[in-house]
Amino acid sequence: MAGKSKIKAQLGNFFKYRYLINELVSKNIKLQYRNSVLGMFWTFLQPLLTMIVLSVVFNNIFGRDSKDVVNYPVFLLCGRLLHEFFTSSTKTAMKSIRSRASIIKKVYVPKYIYPLSAVFSKFITFLISLSVLMVVILYFNLTDKNPITLTGNILWAIPPVIVLFFFSLGVGMILATMNVFFKDIENIYDVFCLLLFYVTPIVYTADRLGYAKDSLVGMLIRLNPMYGFIEMFRGAVIHGAEFYTYFDMNLFYYCCGITAFVLIVGFTMFYRKQDKFILHI
Repeated sequence: MAGKSKIKAQLGNFFKYRYLINELVSKNIKLQYRNSVLGMFWTFLQPLLTMIVLSVVFNNIFGRDSKDVVNYPVFLLCGRLLHEFFTSSTKTAMKSIRSRASIIKKVYVPKYIYPLSAVFSKFITFLISLSVLMVVILYFNLTDKNPITLTGNILWAIPPVIVLFFFSLGVGMILATMNVFFKDIENIYDVFCLLLFYVTPIVYTADRLGYAKDSLVGMLIRLNPMYGFIEMFRGAVIHGAEFYTYFDMNLFYYCCGITAFVLIVGFTMFYRKQDKFILHI
């Protein structure tokens, strides 16, 4: 009963401070492009330029002779967008408590609002950047260069994106808590995100590495939750006509389970340590 009452109280707080969350999300988005000449246009330009550069570098290596890569730039952009959302949202959430230290010391609001608003703001930016993916698909369809057949199955791209949001929130809560007591976690996590980019099949397919699914390396690659999110998203966007061949429900259940575990750990850790934040920030 005590646990249920705590959950009810937290949900009540969320509703009570919903306007503050909205203001924080809006402010985070504005600060992201403050003093920038192009402003919000970077939301479109950055993933597009990254896709072009990586396509030029890796297309001849990983983009050929693979049945799973119908269109390498689109294949690459799908993975890059999801990876960028995860890393940027968790990094912002990680710094959210320290960056709001002056406010936290003066005004009381539930502290989880800060990492939550950080992830929300990056999620909105991510949703806007998805328009770049649609433009790139439209370009290749109009030029008839490796066209992508879009079907109603593209709606199945929504569930992995939603689950990824909650996974990022859970990781962000863990990092925000750790960063209060151990500031070096910021540098460590930067290195981790760089490694994550290369060990996650973003510029290549998992099968392209030559490791069988039942091999140790093959299993480790597939145990990476980001592998699941990206593969399911690609399956819905790129392989709509053959959707049920590429969208693995067992993989979806696995990602949901990992997300639930990370969320529980993140909120539990944050809740138990939040009263000590003011002594360390």
